[in-house]
Amino acid sequence: MDTNQLLIENLASTSQITIRKFKSLGINTYSDLLDYFPYRYENYSLLTQIDKVQIEETVTIQGKIIEAKNQYTRSRITIQKIIVQDKTGSIEINWFNQPYLIRLFTIGETISVAGLVKQFGSKLTLEPKEYEIGAKRIHTGRIVPIYSEKKGLSSKTIREKIYAILNTTAAIVCRVAETLPKEIITFNSLIDKNKAYQQIHFPDDLEIAKRARERLAFDELFNLQLANNLIKKEWKKEKVENMFRVGTVHELSVQKFISDLPFILTRDQKKVIDEIINDLKKTVPMNRFLQGDVGSGKTVVAAVVCYLSFLNGYQSIIMAPTEILAQQHYQTFVKIFVRNGLKPFPNITLVTSSTKKNTPCTTLHHPTTPYDIIIGTHALLSQKLKFEKVGLVIIDEQHRFGVNQRAILKEKALNSHLLTMTATPIPRTVALTLYGELDLSYITEMPKGRQVIKTFLIPKEKRGVGYHWIKNQIKEKQAQVFIICPLIEESESETLKSIKAAKIEYESLKNIFSEFKVGLLHGKIKAEEKNQVMIDFKNNKINILVSTSIVEVGIDIPGATIMIIEGAERFGLAQLHQLRGRIGRSDKQSYCLLFSENMSDKTTKRLNFFCKNNLGIKLAEFDLINRGAGNIFGTEQHGFINLKIASLTDYELINKAKKAVEYFVGKYEIEDWKELNRGVEKYRGRQISRD
Repeated sequence: MDTNQLLIENLASTSQITIRKFKSLGINTYSDLLDYFPYRYENYSLLTQIDKVQIEETVTIQGKIIEAKNQYTRSRITIQKIIVQDKTGSIEINWFNQPYLIRLFTIGETISVAGLVKQFGSKLTLEPKEYEIGAKRIHTGRIVPIYSEKKGLSSKTIREKIYAILNTTAAIVCRVAETLPKEIITFNSLIDKNKAYQQIHFPDDLEIAKRARERLAFDELFNLQLANNLIKKEWKKEKVENMFRVGTVHELSVQKFISDLPFILTRDQKKVIDEIINDLKKTVPMNRFLQGDVGSGKTVVAAVVCYLSFLNGYQSIIMAPTEILAQQHYQTFVKIFVRNGLKPFPNITLVTSSTKKNTPCTTLHHPTTPYDIIIGTHALLSQKLKFEKVGLVIIDEQHRFGVNQRAILKEKALNSHLLTMTATPIPRTVALTLYGELDLSYITEMPKGRQVIKTFLIPKEKRGVGYHWIKNQIKEKQAQVFIICPLIEESESETLKSIKAAKIEYESLKNIFSEFKVGLLHGKIKAEEKNQVMIDFKNNKINILVSTSIVEVGIDIPGATIMIIEGAERFGLAQLHQLRGRIGRSDKQSYCLLFSENMSDKTTKRLNFFCKNNLGIKLAEFDLINRGAGNIFGTEQHGFINLKIASLTDYELINKAKKAVEYFVGKYEIEDWKELNRGVEKYRGRQISRD
């Protein structure tokens, strides 16, 4: 029977509350629950007779309950004491301040208890870690899986339900279908998939648990990379609706456009422009992913390509995740294109939620002049807006967009060329794994004239000195300052709690910097007010801007040369790097001060590494190794594939899976592998959406 057809509500002896909790985690079927993997194990496999236990030994004992009672102390601590006896002796087991437990224990009942043996006076006692009543041993007497406890679900509950699926209904459910060809399994020394599911959850020993994890991680990486391969294969079958002409005349016009810029492009920028132009010459739609460090000049590259689209008589659509970033792009494009001597001149427009309502027509076309470059947010996806002749679509920070939005864009843009960009530093191996369906380009060089931002970790006792220094910088050098408040909870979206914290900090800093103008910015401020705050800050009407991490992307204030990041330990290094990139956008020396309440050795090591390194990729790789992929992309990896068991640092397994995919596509058709195709389809949808 197909495990996907078995719904979680069919689990025996499971309350509706527990079922709702599972569903809130996205666990709707037995199969979903089997894919909720343990993150570590406790070894309670040493089943010992009571007379053989040793001090400081972790053991499981099993026997009959011969005594159970609550004891009350003068300090109002309650002790739940039971005495368990087997054929060799008895031992005392104590819990504290859990008086309800005694009601669960019945004299004469069999109980298994796993715990640490301790000396108490002249006798040995057992400090309990797990217990279970009855002869069955799920939580004791074995290597016990430990699961992440979320949404009020305890590890013990999760363990019980997975055990029920793998054992109680084993004849119906437990047969997990094999998805890979036998030769791939044999060549890579992988264990059987059904055995892998059994052993990942309830392993016979830690070595087989490791092999089970390797098998399931291999499958995850294989499916992901096969999905990439198939998407790329399908993309290459498509034909561009609006063909580009990239002849000598156009290339000369582009070269003149570049030479007329008020700055010299870096080698990386020139290389990426050449890669893109080479794509535009083809009949297959471009599908290129451009990664460039904060301030490396991706927007200028986009402008050059848009100019080539304009020369071909086509429109370009540029989509940004936020209104602030869309406006920033609009201002940058106008600045680049409004120069003497540029003829003909592209007509640029901005379409956001606040500008859309002022658009008088349903077609992005002026009575006499079409809009050549259309910059906007999700508002561009409005069904009311129609485009004339799109040749190029550019999506900035593309992981923020969903599958439906991408589909609408494709429909509107008629199979145009697609360029996606991100400032999020992604290690190359991660990018090749997650974005294997895209052609990758990198900009690592910074424009000439940019000074390295000096970054310092400020201990709590020197915070006052830091504030005094900032006051002098504002007075003497007209410095402008960002003060960033962290998200309070583990979420990429701003919560009311986070905004409240920013408001409290704002009120406090208004007193500290009473002689200066202090502004406040967070995600719940209305768009008009938010825009006015940014305009005032840009025009130096605000000296200090207190903000949540909303400024992480897309705000360009050349006069801002100082940034304070409160609660710096709450951010991943790549995220800190993007925040730091909001300053240092001129030829003035800039400074980033990290404030942290947590000065543990581990935190200090991380933040000092950040202070000494200004290359985003290097910081991302450090976080990948030390904190996991979630900290590259944000606390919840929002917008990126959230791998369940595979690790993006396991380069050897990634490479094995990649070679296996190459072998598979050379020999087989995915349609002939029903179960594999079903698993790959999940990734194909997620790869398109990045949600």
